[in-house]
Amino acid sequence: MSKPVLGIMLGAVLGLIDGVSALYDAQYDADVKAGIVGIIIGSTFKGLIVGLVAGFLARKSSSMPLALIVSCVLSLALAFFVAFMQDKYYVRIMLPGAVLGLIVGYATQRYGTGAARAPA
Repeated sequence: MSKPVLGIMLGAVLGLIDGVSALYDAQYDADVKAGIVGIIIGSTFKGLIVGLVAGFLARKSSSMPLALIVSCVLSLALAFFVAFMQDKYYVRIMLPGAVLGLIVGYATQRYGTGAARAPA
């Protein structure tokens, strides 16, 4: 599977899991309960973006540290933006975002295949 496709698929699945994990907080917090659909959609979209960027970066560069740093920083930045808009839940939003970025960056670099080349 190509690196961008793997990144998009893995990012979407992990983003969905990240969003659904907010259901645990929804039983204790009315704000989370009221916005759970938006949380799930937003987390999935965040995963898609990180996966797309990580996949294209992994296709252009074979550097594992670069892939991990870029995907983690991008995911943290997107998670920070969401937490900043709410002005709360920084750790509960940013920590899973960082983990998502690291996993997607690692997997796309390690397990994705390079671009197919046409025979000469």
